[in-house]
Amino acid sequence: MSLAKSAGNQASVRSEQRSAGWARYTDSLRYGLHVITHPFDGFWDLIHEKRGTLAAAHTFLLLFLVTRVLKLMLTSFQFISVPIQYINVFEQMASLAFPFIILCLANWAMTTLFDGKGRFRDIYMAMCYALVPYVLIQLPLILVSNILTFEEGSFYHVLMSFSIIWCVFLAFTGLMEVHDYGPGKTVIFLLVTVVGALVIIFLLLTFFSLLSDAASYFISMYREIVFRLN
Repeated sequence: MSLAKSAGNQASVRSEQRSAGWARYTDSLRYGLHVITHPFDGFWDLIHEKRGTLAAAHTFLLLFLVTRVLKLMLTSFQFISVPIQYINVFEQMASLAFPFIILCLANWAMTTLFDGKGRFRDIYMAMCYALVPYVLIQLPLILVSNILTFEEGSFYHVLMSFSIIWCVFLAFTGLMEVHDYGPGKTVIFLLVTVVGALVIIFLLLTFFSLLSDAASYFISMYREIVFRLN
């Protein structure tokens, strides 16, 4: 009886932990709406009051990538012309996710030069939460684009531009709050971050190029040895 009771208690504890984890996750998702409407307080509480979660940040990044792919595939041809048959979903997602991670990494790497207070986790979360307006505006615009006529396209373009500007403003505000900078220092820091990201990309491309050359050399040498032995 004691073993059965103990097992029952453990199952109850695990169930409560799952429920608490799910409640925290859904609350952190809803908090994204507060962040985009009250960015200064929202980003501060997101990081320092632990209102955000990595799970929610991953979700927002995934929704951003999915929205981008759906936009390419389903937006009316009047507003975007992309050969659907040549679209590689994973390639499209990687082309956005890879630079996004590089920017977060470069931003974190530059904190030592500018006395930034943010950790990589904080920077990543702030950047992911800044993507929420893109999803909220551009996802419905996919449907709207198939209803509007070409003459009404200005409405589509205004909303699309507004979503991007909103995301940029949120990213700027989020990094300013994460690192506890002023606006001027944040602008300089972002410019240095872009330079740092370009340097990281250059080093990665150089590394993979050298790795490819080395692999080709050893493969050629192996084939030559096999040919001579035969």
